Amino acid sequence: MRIGGFVKQSLIDWEGVLSAVVFTKGCNFRCDYCHNPSLVLPSLTDHLPDLSETVILDYLRRRREWIEGVVVTGGEPTLHPGLTGFLERVKGLGYRIKLDTNGTNTELLSALIDMGLVDCVAMDIKTIPDREHYAKIYPAVTDRQMDNVQRSIDLLRDSGIDYRFRTTLIPGVHDDAVREELSARFAGDPLVFQQFRHTSGILSDYPPER
Repeated sequence: MRIGGFVKQSLIDWEGVLSAVVFTKGCNFRCDYCHNPSLVLPSLTDHLPDLSETVILDYLRRRREWIEGVVVTGGEPTLHPGLTGFLERVKGLGYRIKLDTNGTNTELLSALIDMGLVDCVAMDIKTIPDREHYAKIYPAVTDRQMDNVQRSIDLLRDSGIDYRFRTTLIPGVHDDAVREELSARFAGDPLVFQQFRHTSGILSDYPPER
């Protein structure tokens, strides 16, 4: 698994849980407002050294009496074939795990839940979950990705684990009608609206990683 960043302790990435945060490299979306372009764009990730899983696990082993959980975010963590093994090793140290995802890999997300490897999932809901609206965030979004986004929403609702949905409100994209529609569709879910933070942006003509 390619790791591009590691925060040793955080109080803001998992509410109420003192956590270490692992940032994976690579994403299959190109959201122009992304605040982690160095983890998304190949031209940038290739110049960012990969961090050692062994070093991170050794740190977590030493801090078990202090840190309560581990957040795995990105980028998009579910792109990595090594994610399952990494989470197994973290779980073996006795940690609770929160996974951040865009919901496009429903099969892996389902498997991780079934294996008991995630205790909480935070899924980004970019906007109203259909291709027409998502294309305003990422023009190259596919029908298959949108099918998986909806399947992941349904999966989390039925999973029995702690989950939350979150939407970053973008000026010119999330107008009052969109916000009202999201609030209605997710009325029974923990949905958080996050304020947009201006960054340099990601050009949407970068091809997605496969």
